Amino acid sequence: MTAVPGASFFHHADSFVMIRGGHIDVCVLGALQVAENGDLANWSTGTPDAIPAVGGAMDLVAGVGTIHVITQHSTKGGQPKLVESCTYPLTGPAVVDRIYTDLAVIDITEAGFQLVELSPGVSYDYVAERTGAALIPIPADGGLQGT
Repeated sequence: MTAVPGASFFHHADSFVMIRGGHIDVCVLGALQVAENGDLANWSTGTPDAIPAVGGAMDLVAGVGTIHVITQHSTKGGQPKLVESCTYPLTGPAVVDRIYTDLAVIDITEAGFQLVELSPGVSYDYVAERTGAALIPIPADGGLQGT
């Protein structure tokens, strides 16, 4: 393996010093569920055979100022991952700022899920039907509500 210019490596323990010391500005991680208030659940499915994986994500959401989530919009079974409230154990309460899915980009606002951008060929109605909470549409003037 060859690192590109500007790349760096550091020890696992140093990563926690960076996180807990407030030296990371933005964190991007996956999610099992995100609630409309920004609650994040990403460490356990709650099924009897699941192995809990509590760990670094809790440190990240507690120590980083901006949290972005990248996830599929729905589960393999078609259930929404963006919900009114999480049913899985929380990684962090009210920590998510923005969500990137295969269907859309969505911000967390005081009013709930605010649509920012649709994926090419995807309609608002299609995304709204697959979101487990109210989805605020992009305003007609293209500006975001509440910003």
